[in-house]
Amino acid sequence: MRHFYSCVFMLLFCSLNALAQLKVAPIFANNMVLQQKEENYIWGEAKAKESITLSTSWLEEEIKVKADKNGRWKVAFSVPQADLKSHTITIKGKETITLQNVLFGEVWLCSGQSNMQMSLGGNYNQPIKGGNEAIANSTNKYIRHCTIKREKSTVEQSNCKAKWEESNPNTSPNFTAAGYFFAQQMYQTLGVPIGLVNATWGGTRIEAWMDKEILSTQYPSVELPETEAKDLSHNTPTILYNTMIHPIVGLKIKGVLWYQGESNIKLNPIEYYDIFPSMITRWRELWQQGDFPFYYVQIASFNYPKELPAYLIRDAQLQTLKKVENVGMATITDVGEKWNIHPMYKKEVGERLAYLALNKTYGFHNIQCTGPIYKSYEVVDNKIVIEFDNVPRGLTSFGVPIQEMYIAGQDSVFVPAQTRFTRNRQLEVFHKDIKKPLAVRYCWNNAFVGNLFCIGGIPASPFRTDNWKENNKKNETPQK
Repeated sequence: MRHFYSCVFMLLFCSLNALAQLKVAPIFANNMVLQQKEENYIWGEAKAKESITLSTSWLEEEIKVKADKNGRWKVAFSVPQADLKSHTITIKGKETITLQNVLFGEVWLCSGQSNMQMSLGGNYNQPIKGGNEAIANSTNKYIRHCTIKREKSTVEQSNCKAKWEESNPNTSPNFTAAGYFFAQQMYQTLGVPIGLVNATWGGTRIEAWMDKEILSTQYPSVELPETEAKDLSHNTPTILYNTMIHPIVGLKIKGVLWYQGESNIKLNPIEYYDIFPSMITRWRELWQQGDFPFYYVQIASFNYPKELPAYLIRDAQLQTLKKVENVGMATITDVGEKWNIHPMYKKEVGERLAYLALNKTYGFHNIQCTGPIYKSYEVVDNKIVIEFDNVPRGLTSFGVPIQEMYIAGQDSVFVPAQTRFTRNRQLEVFHKDIKKPLAVRYCWNNAFVGNLFCIGGIPASPFRTDNWKENNKKNETPQK
C-alpha cells in the first residue's frame, strides 16, 4: 500500500511538472522601460531544472541559466544608455517568450494613496486642472506607464498583474496624474524615455505598504491580519505590500515617488514621525539598490475635523528630511483645496517632484527644487526674525502680504502677524500690539493657503518656532 501511494505521488508530481510552462513575471512585458546604464534582472517560472536562455536585440551573447528545483529562474543582464530605439528580449526554454517594444530610460515607482492614484482623467466630480488639454497632447511613445492591479493578500505574493502602455490620448486618462506631469517634465529635460510603475490604492495607511517583518519587530502595537484577505479592508497592515510591492522588489528602478499620509491622521500621527522614515529605509533594504532617491509630497491643505491634526503629519514629513539620506519633499502649501481632499493641481505636484529629481539626482543644480525650510529664529526688540534654509536668492510672496503667519506674545495666544523681508534673506514677523513676542507659526493648522516662496516659486513648508503642547486650546493656531 505504501508503494502504491508513493507511485501515485510521483505520477502526480511528474504530471504537474509536465504542465509547468515557461512564464515571465508580469512586471516584464511589452512596452516596458528598463533602467538605463544598470544591471537589470528578469525572472519567472518554468519546469524544475529547465534550461533558460535569454537573448536581446542589443547584447551579442546569450545568457543561460537553469530553473531551480521549484521552477524559479532569474537572469541578470546589462542595459546600456538610452538610445530611443525599440528593443526585444527573448526567453527560451521548452517554450519561447518575446517581449517587444522595450525601451531604455529612467524608471520611477509611484506609490501611496489616492492623491498619487488620482488619474489624469480625474475622479468623479473632482477634475484635474488642465487635465483635458494634457490628455489631448499626451501622445509620446517615450513616456510609458505600468499599472499594478489593486489586489490584497495576507501573505507575500510572487506575482502581480501589471500592464505597460505607451502614452497617448486613449491610455493617458488612466495614468497617475502626478506621475504623468512628472514624466512629462523629466522627458522634456532629459530627452530619454521615462517609465512609471503605478502601485497605488486610495484611503490607505502607511502600514498597508509595509512588510510583516518590520511591523512585527519594530511596531508591535500594529495589529497584523490573521484572517483571509477577502474579509479585510485594503487599509489593513501588510496587505498591499504583499500584493503590489513584494512582487516587484528587484525591478531595477531609479527611485520612488510617494504621496501618502492622509489616512494616518486619524490613527496616531505622532507615530508617523518614526514609521515613515522606517518605511523608506526598509524599502531600500529590500530592493538592495543602496539609498535610491525617495521623493515625496507633503500632504495638502484640507478642512479636516479639528480633532484630526494634519499639521503633525506635515511636520513628520518635514522632519524626515533630517532623518533619512537622499530624500526630498515637494511642498504644496499654495495649491490645496479646503473642501476637496484631492486637489486639482496635480501639474504642480508632478513638476515639483521632477524639480527634486532633476536637481538632486540628475545634477541640474540651478533648478530650484525645495521651498524655504525653517532653520532658526531670534527675538530682536519687538520682532521675531526667521532664518530659512534653501533660499539662495531670497524670499518672496509675489507682491502680496504673507498669509497664514501668526505670532504669540506672553499670553501664548496666536494672532495674525505682519511681515517684512530683509536684505539678509530673513523674514521679520511682528504685531503692533505685541511688545515681547515668543513664537511664530506658519500654516500650522489643517486648512490654509500659503504664499511664502523661494524665488524659484517653490512654497515654504509649514513650521512653528515653539514646542508647546498641542492639546492646549489657549495656544491653538486660528483656523479660518
